[in-house]
Amino acid sequence: MSETIALAEAHRLAVAALVAANTSPANAASVADALIAAEADGLASHGLSRVAAYADQAKVGKVDGQAVPTLTATAPGTLLVDAKDGFAYPALAAGIARAAEMAKSAGTVAVGIANSHHFGAAGLHVEAAAKHGLVALLFGNSPAAIAPWGGSKPLFGTNPIAFACPRAGKPPLVIDLSLSKVARGKIMVAAQKGEAIPEGWALDPSGAPTTDAKQALAGTMLPLGDAKGAALVLMVELLSAALTASHFGFEASSFFDAKGPPPRVGQLLLLIDPARLAGDAFAARVETLLGAVLGQAGTRLPGARRLALRDKAAKDGIKVPADLLADLRKRAAG
Repeated sequence: MSETIALAEAHRLAVAALVAANTSPANAASVADALIAAEADGLASHGLSRVAAYADQAKVGKVDGQAVPTLTATAPGTLLVDAKDGFAYPALAAGIARAAEMAKSAGTVAVGIANSHHFGAAGLHVEAAAKHGLVALLFGNSPAAIAPWGGSKPLFGTNPIAFACPRAGKPPLVIDLSLSKVARGKIMVAAQKGEAIPEGWALDPSGAPTTDAKQALAGTMLPLGDAKGAALVLMVELLSAALTASHFGFEASSFFDAKGPPPRVGQLLLLIDPARLAGDAFAARVETLLGAVLGQAGTRLPGARRLALRDKAAKDGIKVPADLLADLRKRAAG
């Protein structure tokens, strides 16, 4: 059973639930912006299903709902953002706003987010940067879920990568992918619903293939591309955690519960002003390539489905499982 509610009402409930859990109104709004945007884009695993875990963590201080990120420009083209054990969303939003200004003079800017938390649907952050006319690439690590290739114990996170390219007069092209075969959030949702998962997504704690979502969460995720994917996961750990002096996946506590210390993971955002390299030709070159893609029958650009769902959600609202909505309303009421 589910209920359809307007995006504005979903946003109000998320903000109220977080504020009731010792989160500042500004931080709660920033988090809710991202979660509702994910819901509208059809990414329920990074949407309202996260509110309960976020709120429980804020209550006990595993994430500091009152944190105000600090920004330090360490060079003309580097910006360090300390999330202060708070939510990643306000830290990333502040970093993107400052870095977009820096890119006007520096041309390229590297933004490191330290002492951070779960950053949700990575594509939303690079899309925000691309709306400033910048090419954006984002890396982030997460609590251990993937074993080194040939190993059996989780060491690396699922470590998403996101890319966005601005387009003249059109929404940015956005590519967002997890380096596990599927996003861990999808398995979490399946576990909450008591549903099975397809074989090939994960292994149980003994290293055997499993279709049991709860056993998968207790075991390890399989990397995209097998050994090559495991190498990419290692690369992202170094880019996001080592470069920000944050926790590696095996050092970070879970995003899903209120146990343990803050996860203190990291993110790295790279912003490029395309005019500094391609000049005025950039926009036309982008459309030449994308046009060639669409010129073949049966093709579509990454994000086409997401944008269609976003438009529909703005008009018709979103469907929320009845039990999740009931919990949100209870939390919002304090």
